[in-house]
Amino acid sequence: MIDGIKTYGSTELTEKLQEVEDDAVFLLTIGTTETSLIEGISGAGPSADLTEYTPASDAEFMVLGEVRCCEAPAETVVGDAAAPTPARLTKAALQVSNIPFVIVDAGSKIKPDLEYVNLGKEYGRDIRTGKGVLNPLEIFENAKDLGDELSQRHEMLIIGESIAAGTTTALGVLKALGYEANEKVSGSMPHNPHDLKSKTVNEGLKNAGITPGEADAMQAIGAVGDPTIAAIAGLVLGSDIPIILAGGTQMAATCAVIKSIHPTFDFSRINLATTVFVASDETADLFGILEQIDDNITVNVVDPRFEESEHEGLKNYLKGFVKEGAGAGGAMYTALALGSSVERLRKRIEKVCK
Repeated sequence: MIDGIKTYGSTELTEKLQEVEDDAVFLLTIGTTETSLIEGISGAGPSADLTEYTPASDAEFMVLGEVRCCEAPAETVVGDAAAPTPARLTKAALQVSNIPFVIVDAGSKIKPDLEYVNLGKEYGRDIRTGKGVLNPLEIFENAKDLGDELSQRHEMLIIGESIAAGTTTALGVLKALGYEANEKVSGSMPHNPHDLKSKTVNEGLKNAGITPGEADAMQAIGAVGDPTIAAIAGLVLGSDIPIILAGGTQMAATCAVIKSIHPTFDFSRINLATTVFVASDETADLFGILEQIDDNITVNVVDPRFEESEHEGLKNYLKGFVKEGAGAGGAMYTALALGSSVERLRKRIEKVCK
């Protein structure tokens, strides 16, 4: 048992990570869905119109330690204190674990000012149109190629994502594929706008002419999904090495896509790693989604014990703000699995958040 990590399932991949720590790599997959511009649907930024800058901002902060695409990191403002973007948690955790990382652009409207791997020419549109992703197959196939390439150079992948309104597109994909996910997806605010999310998804399904449960994976993503889901599914199916999916609801939707494409996929080859803020979210039900997909999906839940932090912004995570993003859960899981104490990790996070 590792302090700070609670594992629901097998510890096999955690043990594998400890064996191959020098050959693991972290990928941050970024993308845009114009669904995030719907007022009240996402808290991944100071305002709806700025959410499109969040993925590029996260990538720039992780790599450069500063933001160039806009004036400041995409923090969520709560009273007198900002809830730090989860990219700060990820950056701190990767500093502690000392593993390399790569930025992968699945389809972003705002591009980060740094080197990245590009998977497609289009960013995600508003899913209410029923045309959320114009090029899902292109993204998926390019991601498969990248997954294959990375498998030849590394022993394990940890894959995170940054996309505002990603839990809404996740709901869309899950519903299109026939899963019961209403009021089960998480959110970045204490009040989870389930009605708005469902209304948005239903409008998109109607305009796409899709009956829930009758779409295949690419149809689901193309209608009501986002570029990161296509990309991460491709990365997984293109590789043949163990993978940690660093996230919650969006990674559950990715698992559903993988199952749709490859019904006999061995889910023991991947784990989810997310934060306690997602796993214990009373407005959602991550485990209720996953158990519909496969019985063999292990979830590692990380508790950084922010209640012991002196940083007021981090305590907003305890109040239901932000919860997860930019692969924060998986990055913190990696740091703890590779030997960091919870206190050391939290102190580094506090330092990065100053």
